[in-house]
Order: sequence, then structure tokens, then C-alpha cells
Amino acid sequence: MLGDYRIKGRGAAEIADSVEHGVGSGALPPGEPLPPLRELAAELGVNPNTVAAAYRTLRDRGVIETAGRRGSRVRQRPATAPREAVRVEPPVGGVDLSTGNPDPALLPSLTEALAVSADLAARAPVLYGAPDADPRFAALAREALEADGVRAGPLAVTSGSLDAIERVLSTHLRPGDAVAVEDPGWGSLLDLVPALGLRPLPVPVDDDGPLPAELEGALGRGARAAIVTARAQNPTGAAVSAARARELRTVLAAHPGTVLIEDDHGHGIVDLPLHSLAGTTSRWALVRSTAKAYGPDLRLAVLTGDSLTVDRVRGRQRLGPGWVSHLLQRAVAHLWETGAADPARVAAAYGARRTALVDALTARGVPARGRSGMNVWVPVRDETGPVARLLQTGWAAAPGARFRLASPPGLRLTVSPLSPADIECLADDVAAALRPAEAARYD
Repeated sequence: MLGDYRIKGRGAAEIADSVEHGVGSGALPPGEPLPPLRELAAELGVNPNTVAAAYRTLRDRGVIETAGRRGSRVRQRPATAPREAVRVEPPVGGVDLSTGNPDPALLPSLTEALAVSADLAARAPVLYGAPDADPRFAALAREALEADGVRAGPLAVTSGSLDAIERVLSTHLRPGDAVAVEDPGWGSLLDLVPALGLRPLPVPVDDDGPLPAELEGALGRGARAAIVTARAQNPTGAAVSAARARELRTVLAAHPGTVLIEDDHGHGIVDLPLHSLAGTTSRWALVRSTAKAYGPDLRLAVLTGDSLTVDRVRGRQRLGPGWVSHLLQRAVAHLWETGAADPARVAAAYGARRTALVDALTARGVPARGRSGMNVWVPVRDETGPVARLLQTGWAAAPGARFRLASPPGLRLTVSPLSPADIECLADDVAAALRPAEAARYD
């Protein structure tokens, strides 16, 4: 057990740091069993309660997991090894389909918006004590939410979707609580949940969103929160339909204490309507990021929800970063007011590429999913071989391991870098990479 690595420390914090150092350095690989409490306590000459406290800290940090009589072991994907690390480098001159980035050509120029925001700041600097949300930005955000039928609620501004989700989870949940998450789902979120000391419960997804019966099962097993992607689900492109929304509301209504978080990062890049679940439970939040439509580096998202949830998020935020820069808020408000990004044009551009790729793959006997957004999901029997073979033909695909808990393997292909001329060539290479025998398996 542990090979040559020796855990050190006299106090719980020192022991936990020693284990985490071993995990981070690779000396304690994923799945490595840790010594039983009393055994390690005897070796270190400390009280077993000290080791128990160290292990508890490591569980809360998402570094280890405990499986009853089988003891504790390093998580298969500890918080120190993010899923983004499971990636491939595109070959020289190749096309990188693995990043999930938007097409820079479809992002609006920020030059004018930032200049206008800077001019406003010069004339009326934002100082300590100012409201955390710029009034004009907040008014425009509310108008957009109301236009989509989102239940009225107070607003907060966060540094992106993941920041908002983390703050909501931390507001209501404690280490050890379970969270229903989509599977396959957003890799960063699947990293965040265990890093907060929470337990992810996978919920399968089809083209219309999370499966109601599976969500019911997760809630029945004790999930205190559920996270649902409204549109442009990453990695499958799923979008919650009107019929599916009705089914999900019925499930959630039977569990009114559930903390519901809706991620609408696809706002501005999809042409499918929003069918929000907001308000079905007493504690809810909906977050909209500007990353995909206006640029990831803006680091800005709008959060709305029930009064208690938003008040707690804003209160905790004031104790940390304080607020999200009004320079950025005013710049985004200017982009909204001037229509610098045309959502219909952007959605049509992504839709044309995505549909063309799905159709081309289907014509070659390769099933693929991609109802909305900028990603296409291709089910495969094995990820390693196809990823390697695609690299040889100049394509870097994202292995499905970055997005899965219990769901079958797959590849995620981001269509943002593709030109119309690329589609047929890529489809040919994907079909060849899967090999005829494997492609036939999915006919």
C-alpha cells in the first residue's frame, strides 16, 4: 500500500497536506488505497481521531473517497486533476475540435464597448459602496429574462456560470450532500461538485434534456440539488423541450426542497426557445453567461433566483471579491443596447455547421447528437483509438472521459473551427477512425 510514498505529519492539516501533495505529484495515483485510520495513526504516532480529521478534510476537498468497509482511496479524478487535463494537442497544421470555444469570427468587437465603458468610468468612477450591479446592465438583463418568461427574482452578477453555480451550491449545501448532475455533462461542473465535498449523482440525458425518471431516482436517493442545462448542453447539444419541461416540473414539484440550478449559457447562440423550470422548487437559480455569445474573457454572468438564494450569494460575494467590475458590466450593456452581436445570425451559423456534420456522419452510418449549440456528440465503443486515429488525420477531438461519470464513451466535436469545406472531410475521417466494425455496431 502506497508504494514508496510515506505520509507525514503530526496534525490533521499536515497529514492532509501530505496526502494531497502525493496526489498532486502523482506518487499517489487515482484509486490508490490509503492506510486504515488506526494503522496510519500508529505509524505516525498520533491519535486515530487526528487521522480521521485529516481524511475528512481530504474528502471535503474532493481528493479521496470512502467506501465503507473497503476504506478510503484516492478519487479516480481528484480535484487536483481537472478533466481539462484529459486533452489532446492538435498536430501542426491540424484543426482543434476539442476546446469548446466559440468562433472568434462570430464574437462582436469589444473596442467600442470598452471605450464607452471607460469614458463612463472617467466621468463617474465606481467607488466602494456602489451597488454591485450596474443599474443599466441590471435593467437590460431583467428585460431579457422577462422576455423569455423566467420567473421574476432579484439579480446578482458573477464571474461566469461556474462561479455562479459554485456560490449557489455553497450557499445551500454542505460536504457530503448529493447533487443530481447531467451525464454526460459539463466537465468543469463534474470537477467542481466533488471539489466542494459534494457527491454527484449522474442523470442520463437525451436530446430533450435530463430523463425525468432518472432525475426522480436521483432525488429519491437523496440529491439535495439538481443542475439542468436549458439549451446547448455540453457535450451533447441537448435542449429542454416544452414537453420535457412539463415532465421535469412534475418531478421537481414532488421534491420542493430541491435546490434547482438552471444553466442557460446558450442564450445568444441558439434559436430554440427557453423552457425554464424556475420557481418549481422553493430554492432556485438561473444563470446566463456572456462567454459563448460575447467572449469567454468577459468573465461575466447574470444570476437570478429566489430572494434567499440571491441574497446569500450577494452577501458572500461582498465578503470576497465584492463585485464584478462595472467596466465589464457597462461594456456588456453597451453590446446589448447596440445589438453588436446578432443572436439569430450566430445561432444560424452554429446550427448550419452542426446540422451539416450530424447529417454527414449519419450518412456514413455514424450516429451523432447535436440539437443545439456548438458541439456534436458521437457515441463510440472506445475513445482512445478513435482519438489517436483522428490525430493522425489532423483532427483533435475531445475524449468523452472529460464529460462522463457513468454514461457510455463518446467523442465531442466542437463545430466552431469548421468551414463548410471541412464537414465532409471530417465525417469521412471520423467514420474511418471508428472502423467499419464499430460503425456497424451503432446501425
